[in-house]
Amino acid sequence: MRAFTLLALAGLTPFAFAAQPAHDSSAEQPPVEVYVYGMQLDVAHVIATTDVSRVCGVTSSIMTYEDHQGRVHRLQYRVQGGGCIDG
Repeated sequence: MRAFTLLALAGLTPFAFAAQPAHDSSAEQPPVEVYVYGMQLDVAHVIATTDVSRVCGVTSSIMTYEDHQGRVHRLQYRVQGGGCIDG
């Protein structure tokens, strides 16, 4: 009986950890700036971009990047998605 209880608890342990996020990333995210044509950008390193490979047509994308001073920014811009079958 004791072995069964331990086995049952060991099987449920991963679910307990999966329900909790590793960290609260929403508190760490800077606000999203909307790109305007001619805006001066200081992009030292692109951290992430929204995947638009399955979108057909023009859509919004968000790029998270780091500037040369080490500050993280988020920029929303319009982009042509890559999901159109006929190009």
